[in-house]
Amino acid sequence: MTVLGPKLVAARAVGALARRAGRGGGTSLPGKVLIRLEPEAISELAARLPQGSAIVSATNGKTTTTAMIASVLERAGISTVHNRAGANMAGGVASTLLAATRPGGRIDGELGLFEVDEFWLAAMVEQIGPRAILLANLFRDQLDRYGELETIADRWASVVSGPGRGARLVLNADDPLIADLGRDHPHVTYFGVQDDAVTMPEMQHAADSKHCRRCGAAYVYDAVYLGHLGRYRCPICGQMRPTPTVRAEHIRLHGTRGSTFTLQTPAGQAELELPLPGLYNVYNAVGACALCLALEIPFDSIVAGLEAVIAVFGRAETISVGEHELSILLVKNPAGANAIFRTLTLEDSELDVLAILNDRTADGRDVSWVWDADYEILADRVRRVTCAGTRAAELALRLKYAGVPVERLHVVPSLPAALDAALAETRGGRLFALPTYTAMLELRDELAARGSAPPFWRAREG
Repeated sequence: MTVLGPKLVAARAVGALARRAGRGGGTSLPGKVLIRLEPEAISELAARLPQGSAIVSATNGKTTTTAMIASVLERAGISTVHNRAGANMAGGVASTLLAATRPGGRIDGELGLFEVDEFWLAAMVEQIGPRAILLANLFRDQLDRYGELETIADRWASVVSGPGRGARLVLNADDPLIADLGRDHPHVTYFGVQDDAVTMPEMQHAADSKHCRRCGAAYVYDAVYLGHLGRYRCPICGQMRPTPTVRAEHIRLHGTRGSTFTLQTPAGQAELELPLPGLYNVYNAVGACALCLALEIPFDSIVAGLEAVIAVFGRAETISVGEHELSILLVKNPAGANAIFRTLTLEDSELDVLAILNDRTADGRDVSWVWDADYEILADRVRRVTCAGTRAAELALRLKYAGVPVERLHVVPSLPAALDAALAETRGGRLFALPTYTAMLELRDELAARGSAPPFWRAREG
């Protein structure tokens, strides 16, 4: 057994105790213990992966994007060490590597696939030394924790010019902050959307990166797709959106059921049927494709994997609850919320909604972002909204100002009671849940307690 061996045993024992105590196998506690015992554990274990690693980071969509990549790699016959539970800080990455390490020190997996929290990107790139890095977007999120977007962009710029310079960089051309990271990088692939049929009529209030980082002038947008994502150019210095070599064209959005589009790449073209909804998942799919191409995965495996992907926990996941279908759509910041709202407006009938707003640490204590999200999009589409969570009343007030009639608003702070009330009043058999992050976890726990879903840790690891 290696010198690291006894420390692995001790950390693994902590995980087993946590599981028996009902804390779940997907927690980051074992990894935190391992890092405390051996600060270089992530570096040592990651170095044992035969095909190296890939890292994915973004404000929105990293869990779904890594699930798409994992689906592709499975079709390509490549086994992964993947933090599919969504624990994306150092402890979670260490827990994932720990769980994959067998007696004697062998890693049970060929390629590491890690989603990484925006704030932890620098540390994880330095420790893991990935072959490829996918950076998908930067949106305003948890300002009380992260600060302004430019702060994160500066940190990321240091990563790609420093420890990540030897990696293949995969960047979203449609996000100005992200595209800028690749201007001087030697190995970069750009992805994006190229379809005027899905453009927004104007820039949304929640849009963030609207100014050129080179000269400070406001960008001119020829097309706006999602938030500040689109085709842009600077009228002063001439900086403009790079041409994406991996892109989605001829996009057709089919409400919350999925989408179809033409996937255009240097390796080939395909008409792709994506079983996940919204333009935001089109972006996730194109980014996943670009990363897989950087890893030299065959194009046929990429198409098959994307078409077979299953909704990740809480991200357009649909669960049967008695006679109803409950669709869970995570809402955590203005840009993500607007993308969800836009998708919901494509549904044929009025909407029954369970909206849950928490202000716990993992959500961000500052919930003023709800005033930047365009709830007005849904105002004339909802039949009933049940508001729950620690800030249920504030959410109901926001919806009132958005134009939802007060008789359609019902405040039930307790999540179990709110779920009962929403299900009892749902018409048409389908209820849409729009929870923030901790509310999503609570909702899944409640559904598990009712026998409608597997226990949280099993769902996240299975």
